[in-house]
Parts: sequence; structure tokens; C-alpha cells
Amino acid sequence: MKKLIEHFVERQKALFLIDSIGAFTTAFLLFIIVRRCNEYFQMPEREVTYLSAIAVLFSIYSAACYVFLKRGFKPFIRCIGIANFLYCASTLGLLIKYYPTLTFIGTTYFATEIVIISGLSYVELSVATAKKEK
Repeated sequence: MKKLIEHFVERQKALFLIDSIGAFTTAFLLFIIVRRCNEYFQMPEREVTYLSAIAVLFSIYSAACYVFLKRGFKPFIRCIGIANFLYCASTLGLLIKYYPTLTFIGTTYFATEIVIISGLSYVELSVATAKKEK
């Protein structure tokens, strides 16, 4: 993990591209797959829609940072890192709340999403902390 963080300390802008693609993928999976095939997941449609809308906003934010920022990445990386952490906390709350009704596939999907996004958030926050702005 240390090498990964060191890699992104030197390539901070790439974190925004990875985050944007990941958030878009999450939004697509939630809105198109999970919502349409909800009998396999059993997360209430309203919550799935909210989570996918948040993912779209994160994707737009990260894409805009990737395209428009030329320097001074640290506060923006910290912002998306914290936002991703809060998204994971919200998803965990929903996972706990709806655990009795979720299917195995639903529980596995949301738990996997939490693990992946938490890892990305950890890297983002570590990079924002490790890199000193010039």
C-alpha cells in the first residue's frame, strides 16, 4: 500500500481520473443493474437511486478536477477522499439497516463496494496528507 501511495503522491491528478471512472461505474451498476434487477439484491429502490445520484455527483466532481485543475490538488483530493469515506459510512448504514431483507448477492455487492471505495478513500487521504504543496 505504501508504494501505491508513493506512486500517487507523484501523480495526484491520476487519482481524479480513477475516482471519476470508479464513481461512474458505481452509478451505472446501481442505477442500471441493481435497480432493474432488484429482486436479486433487495435494497429499496429509493436508497439505490440516492446512492447512484451521489455517485454521479462524485464522478462529475472528480472529472472536473481532472480536466480543469493544473496544480493545488491537495484540498480537492482531501475533499473527495472525505466524501468517499462518508459515502461508505452511509452505505454501511444502509447495509446494516436492510441486512434482514438483503439477499446474499445484495449483501456481497454492497460490502464489496464499501471495501473498494474505502481503499480508494484511504489512498486519497494518505496522498493529500503526504504531499506538501509547492
